[in-house]
Amino acid sequence: MKEIIEAIKNKRRFLITSHLKLDGDALGSELALFHLLRDMGKEASIYNEDPTPGNYAFLPGAERIVRDLPPLDGFDAAFVLDCSELDRVGSQAARIAAVRPLINIDHHVSNGGFTPLALVDPRASSTGELVLRLIEALGAPVTGEIATALYTAILTDTGGFRYSNTTPEALVAAGRLVEHGADPQGISQHVYEDNPPAKVRLLARAIQSLTFERDGRVGYLVVLQRDFAETQALAEHTEGFVDIPRSVKGVVVSVLFTEMPDGVFKVSLRSKNAYNVERVARAFGGGGHMNAAACRIGGGFAEVRRRLMEEIGKIIAR
Repeated sequence: MKEIIEAIKNKRRFLITSHLKLDGDALGSELALFHLLRDMGKEASIYNEDPTPGNYAFLPGAERIVRDLPPLDGFDAAFVLDCSELDRVGSQAARIAAVRPLINIDHHVSNGGFTPLALVDPRASSTGELVLRLIEALGAPVTGEIATALYTAILTDTGGFRYSNTTPEALVAAGRLVEHGADPQGISQHVYEDNPPAKVRLLARAIQSLTFERDGRVGYLVVLQRDFAETQALAEHTEGFVDIPRSVKGVVVSVLFTEMPDGVFKVSLRSKNAYNVERVARAFGGGGHMNAAACRIGGGFAEVRRRLMEEIGKIIAR
């Protein structure tokens, strides 16, 4: 923390980036840090390879995010947020790695420590919670813009304060952010109740694939490329789908199989209680948290499903 604060104080121009397939924690953390630096008189730019999902376009400053990586020779430091591995930022990872110092703020248990200057705490609910700690340690004001961004980060990564990472610290942080101007009702409406018709059509299609295995303890949905085409939906519209099987009584592990354009399946995993799906994702080169993780598996669906279920069987066989 001390070294990161020194870097912020002593450097002038910062690059901020996060992972592919942006979520509320990534975007909220990026934008909060962006506003912090700008309020301090610094220059800051946010670069993301993927577009901002529509339900996060309301976040203050979202329109300032760029998708073309600017020339890097003028940056004094780069922040990589909510990433356990640098490769997760996408195709420009090698170029970004050349910026020094490279600063990582993250809360994933699978973080391998890809840069020595890092603030990593797997016990934190979200990267947004860690960014709030950084801002408070700096003694900087938490403006309404920052509060909105960080509340969104904590809200979404705790599943609307439903997941096991909804710690006392997360709730206290959210409360402080409300005091600083975050609007819980308004933010929740933007995030959860502003769905385009295409997402609802895609969800209706996905629910038709709902399948249960392992005596009803595992439930999964499947979204194929043809489903996107026929419903005119986007990949971002699958956000939240993985929670549907988990809402069924008796299901302890929930899975969403999403076929990507290159034929690889993105596998999103959620679990209840102490069932550690991070172990499952790690077996395929992925990672995440105990109750929320993801990975990618190549092959046809039948083979991908078989391999995944073998790994899931190892964590529920008790």
